[in-house]
Amino acid sequence: MPAITRLEAGELLESAGELGELLADAVAGGSSVGFLAPLAAEEAAGWWRGLAAGVGDGSIALWAARDGGRLLGTVQLRLAPSPNSRHRAELAKLIVHSGARGRGLGRELLAHAEREAAGLGVSLLLLDTQTGSPAERLYAAAGWTRLGSVPRFAADPAGTLRPTTFFHKSLV
Repeated sequence: MPAITRLEAGELLESAGELGELLADAVAGGSSVGFLAPLAAEEAAGWWRGLAAGVGDGSIALWAARDGGRLLGTVQLRLAPSPNSRHRAELAKLIVHSGARGRGLGRELLAHAEREAAGLGVSLLLLDTQTGSPAERLYAAAGWTRLGSVPRFAADPAGTLRPTTFFHKSLV
C-alpha cells in the first residue's frame, strides 16, 4: 500500500504541479470534484496553490498517498472555524488517480482521514458526493450514514446538473 503523509504548506506548493495533474486526471475521468472538463493541469495546480494558506494555518489538513514518489491520491479535512463547531470537519477531495483505482487506496485514504480527524479532536465528519457515483458506494460501505440527496445540486464534469448525496459519520 502506498505511504500516506500529511502535507505542510511548503510541500503543497512544491507538489502543486503533481496535484494539478491528479485533479485534472480525476475530472477527465468523470469524477465530480467541483470542476468542469476540460480542466488543464496548470489551472488545477493553481487551485491547489490556493489552499496553501489554509494548510498553513491548520484549517485544512491534506494528505497525499505516494508509491515510490509517484502521487496516487489525496484526501482533505476542512476543519470548522466557529467556536461552537470545532468538533466537526468536512471530508473533501478524496481523489485516486485513474491508474491506481480498484486496489483499495480510496478506502485506505478514507480510513486514514478518519483516524487523523479523531486525533485532531474531531468527532463528527460530513461530506457530499454525486449520487450514484462509485464514491457514494465507498462511503456507504465504510459505515457513513446517508442524510439524503438534493436534486440538481452540482454539475458533473460535463456540465450536467446531478443530484448530490450528503453523509455523516460519528467518530465517537
